[in-house]
Amino acid sequence: MACQGIAFVAALAAASAPALGPVRSDAPSTQAKAAAKAPAAPTASAPTLQPRTIADPFATVGPNGERALSITVDSGISVGRLGLQGRKDGDAAIDPQTGAKRIGANMVDLGGLTYQGKATITGQPLKPVRIELPQTVTLFSPTGAEAELRDFRTDLPGVAMLDASGQLQFNFGATITSKGGQGGNFRGRIPIRVEYY
Repeated sequence: MACQGIAFVAALAAASAPALGPVRSDAPSTQAKAAAKAPAAPTASAPTLQPRTIADPFATVGPNGERALSITVDSGISVGRLGLQGRKDGDAAIDPQTGAKRIGANMVDLGGLTYQGKATITGQPLKPVRIELPQTVTLFSPTGAEAELRDFRTDLPGVAMLDASGQLQFNFGATITSKGGQGGNFRGRIPIRVEYY
C-alpha cells in the first residue's frame, strides 16, 4: 500500500477586515471579523503565533454605551501530519472540544501535534453574540495542490453570550479533505465573523 505524504496544519493569524452583512436595526452596528491563516506543517518545532485582537474599524459605541465587539484568535487548528493511502482522497477531523483527531477513509495518521482552534470575543457584558464560520475554505500548497476545510464546528451552546466581564472564549474544529489525491503543505484563510445577536 503506497502512502503519499500529505501534511496539514492550520494555525490562525488574524487579519483585520471590515465586517459586512445585516445587523438588526435595533442593535448597534458592531461586528468583528477575523481572517485566520493556515500555515504549513511544522517540522522540528512549531511556529509561535502571538494572539492578535481584531476590532471592526468602522464600529462605533452605541447610544446606550454598548462596547464594540473584538475577536482575538488565541491558537489555530492543527491536524498534525497525515498520509493518503494510494491516490483516493481522504479526510480527518479535529474535535472542537478535545482537539482529538479522527481519521477518515483513505487517510493514515503520521503523528504530529493536533489541537483545536481557540478564540476570545470581547464586547458588551451579558449580550448574546452570533459567531459565523465558513462552509468551506480552500487551502493551497506551494506546488499548487489543494485541500479543503469544511464542516466547521464550535463548542458553543445554541445561543452564545458574553459573560459579566464582556468575554466569551470558544473552541472550533473542522474536517480537512484532500483534493485530487495530492499532498503538500497547505495554507489558507479561515474567516470568523462575530456580531451581536
